[in-house]
Amino acid sequence: MKNISKIQLGKNGPLVSGLGLGCMRMSSIWGGSTPDETESIATIHEALDNGINFLNTGDFYGAGHNEMLIGKAIKNRRDDAFISVKFGAIFHNGQWLGLDLRPIAIKNFINYSLTRLGIETIDLYQPSRMDNSVPVEDIIGTVADLIKEGKVRYIGVSEITADQLRLANSVHPISALEIGYSLADRQIEAELLPAAKELGIGVVAFANTAEGLLTGEMKAPLPQNDYRNHFSRFQGENLTHNLQKVEVLKQIAANKGYTPTQVAIAWVKQQGEYIMPLVSMSRRSRLPENIAAMDIVFTPEEMNNLNSTFTTGAILGGTYLQR
Repeated sequence: MKNISKIQLGKNGPLVSGLGLGCMRMSSIWGGSTPDETESIATIHEALDNGINFLNTGDFYGAGHNEMLIGKAIKNRRDDAFISVKFGAIFHNGQWLGLDLRPIAIKNFINYSLTRLGIETIDLYQPSRMDNSVPVEDIIGTVADLIKEGKVRYIGVSEITADQLRLANSVHPISALEIGYSLADRQIEAELLPAAKELGIGVVAFANTAEGLLTGEMKAPLPQNDYRNHFSRFQGENLTHNLQKVEVLKQIAANKGYTPTQVAIAWVKQQGEYIMPLVSMSRRSRLPENIAAMDIVFTPEEMNNLNSTFTTGAILGGTYLQR
């Protein structure tokens, strides 16, 4: 069994694995097919066997399918898993409709999640986003009430501003902030990351390869049916420019004997002991590579090269991360 380093979520929060398993891709997303369920469950089991206990999902992933899948995987291994659930996003026929963050809705969502997961308590419960439709105090206060009821252990937040983070933490201690973060997406370094560090809040960082840009496998132009064509980052001259930046990452990775993906994950980990890379996967074959990334050490020259190449604004165009 691989000994994965631990990270503490929040000043008085739980110790969890320093690498998180994002389970979203184990369900149908954006209208795509559902991956093989047997392989997905085997991937969760192997992750748990290797000390990766942080399992991340959302009650809207695959219209509840993701939670049911995780429920099957942890049926006899509840104590091995730390379950993080996002709520609030509303979809219909695969189309985004908006958010429902009303207290009455949250109290409804939690019971469905507990039933699908087959557990009595969710370890980390968090609004998937905040859009000012409901006061932050009401959202966090409702989840705090669920802690008193024994249905939730810790509160997290996702994709919010520094001001919202401070306000949420003033209502109830926040253990974790889930946010997109990579060499290509560094805008949170200005205010949000410093706020999380100041408040003692753990950071669960997803999209470490920036929608595949940093894998070193992307070619221009993308196939016409690729969903990433909707984002300006992956269009025309922007993509050509961005891939030239990725060549630096590819060279550093090759010199170190790792893949660009591994180096991209390792860079995120190196940004702070309170930061956890959250990596989505649905196949066991991905686990060894991602686990090995946790052991990568950079020289000062390598880190300077990466930071100067991928300075804020160096990657042209936006994605869904720029909301």
